[in-house]
Amino acid sequence: MIDNIAIRTKFYDDFFGDATTAGIRQVVILAAGLDTRAYRLPWPPGTVVYEIDQPAVIKFKTRALANLNAEPNAERHAVAVDLRNDWPTALKNAGFDPARPTAFSAEGLLSYLPPQGQDRLLDAITALSAPDSRLATQSPLVLDLAEEDEKKMRMKSAAEAWRERGFDLDLTELIYFDQRNDVADYLAGSGWQVTTSTGKELFAAQGLPPFEDDHITRFADRRYISAVLK
Repeated sequence: MIDNIAIRTKFYDDFFGDATTAGIRQVVILAAGLDTRAYRLPWPPGTVVYEIDQPAVIKFKTRALANLNAEPNAERHAVAVDLRNDWPTALKNAGFDPARPTAFSAEGLLSYLPPQGQDRLLDAITALSAPDSRLATQSPLVLDLAEEDEKKMRMKSAAEAWRERGFDLDLTELIYFDQRNDVADYLAGSGWQVTTSTGKELFAAQGLPPFEDDHITRFADRRYISAVLK
């Protein structure tokens, strides 16, 4: 799991690095959570980073980083809005310019959206994107019914262990297992030029040995997607 998160982090870091090298200076991080890339990455001068998440999350992170005297390396705009609401309008009200090429990320997000919500999010990103905009995300795994049941059982067991330590979170109540449109195909149909990499390929690219995996976690099969709007 730790190696998987490390590879995922590098994938998105490299995505933003490639985007800014190509001249993009407007960035949108969807469901930013505790993401600190606005502070951590070496953004070129003139870069504007918009972080979107629920108000309580934005407030907590902003306060915590301020208490550490952390300063962002770009012009940071925190957009406190639930993605189930009209986040495109909130984003534009915060200064976002849809006429400028933008680098969007939706890291680890799509599994937490119902199938229709995934499509709406991707449609909204496309509508906000000028030509040469970029998007990075991951495609949720498609499980058969037996695999889905086993994954839910594992999540329930993990939730019980967390609860004993005072952390009350059951991921089965947050993740959607419904059949959905393939992310890469959906984006391609909306005019994006799509590139996909598997977890196995990302590990090999870093010279790392194969990680422990099984038929449920399937870290090796997880698809990382980067796309450019043409």
